[in-house]
Amino acid sequence: MSDREDLLVSIAETIADYRAGDVAAPTPEHVDAWIRQFDDAVQEPMLAELDHVLKKTYISKETVENFLSRLAKENKLAGDDPCSFWKTVKFLAIQDRGNSQHQMLDMFDGVLQEECGFGIEDCGEDPEAFVYLDDGIFTGNTVLNDLGGWIQSSAPEVTKVHVLVMAVHTGGEYYADSRIAKIARDANKKIGVSWWYLRTIFDQKRYTDTSDVLRPAALPDDQPTRDYVATLGFPPVFRKPGSIGENKFFSCEEGRNLLEQEFLKAGVKIRTLCPHLNKYQRPLGNMLLQTLGFGSLIVTFRNCPNNAPLALWVGDPWYPLFPRKTN
Repeated sequence: MSDREDLLVSIAETIADYRAGDVAAPTPEHVDAWIRQFDDAVQEPMLAELDHVLKKTYISKETVENFLSRLAKENKLAGDDPCSFWKTVKFLAIQDRGNSQHQMLDMFDGVLQEECGFGIEDCGEDPEAFVYLDDGIFTGNTVLNDLGGWIQSSAPEVTKVHVLVMAVHTGGEYYADSRIAKIARDANKKIGVSWWYLRTIFDQKRYTDTSDVLRPAALPDDQPTRDYVATLGFPPVFRKPGSIGENKFFSCEEGRNLLEQEFLKAGVKIRTLCPHLNKYQRPLGNMLLQTLGFGSLIVTFRNCPNNAPLALWVGDPWYPLFPRKTN
């Protein structure tokens, strides 16, 4: 096989269980149909870099199951007698939008059944702590809205909440943690929150130059992109070139820059092709702030977040690599 064919096969294998049972299994032909939307000259270099990145950022079902299994027995969380600990925990099912929490609860229920012989419905009759499960923390708004509403309504006056997720973006964790603490204080409640996760993705402003998300070093020589940036009202913050990120998701500066430039241009194009996208669905991913976009490259087996570049998930007339299930 050619290098291109090898890359198409490799990417398809990495994301093989993406939304299994909901969408057709990814094939090399599927990956090829997606990459052909980019200029011929950048297709193979983009495939090479994306192949490298996805091997580090794609979270398969097996990875999630292994993480939850380890966490169920984690001494720092569950102590010396994990099954007794989990019996005292109540699992929160308070997510207003989407099915991610329900799916994660189902998976953890299976882990407890295997490890302890009981499920989450058998836990927390007189709870000593609570567990909030989800697949990831991105901007932090989802966990903030869910736990904030719960704290203001039915949460005990004094308790502890363990947030269990696959991936945490540092900016979202900081934002949600500080706001949740304020909501608890305002409600005259003492709510301790601890965070347990598989991967930490550095994306705060102080990590701009060494971030693990897409942060372009400059604008591409592309007039539509420059026109879009002009609508933001102020110039974007660029990273200083030279870093492949704290987690080394990228292979090199050249590969990182290529993805940033091409995903940014494609995202601007997609916004013109798909007029029903709202203003917060920015070229590099959903973001309330007036930036180029959130830029996450984390994708799980159950869905692609809207905080990822539009070029990865937006549909018709664009062809998505990760068809996204919306809320």
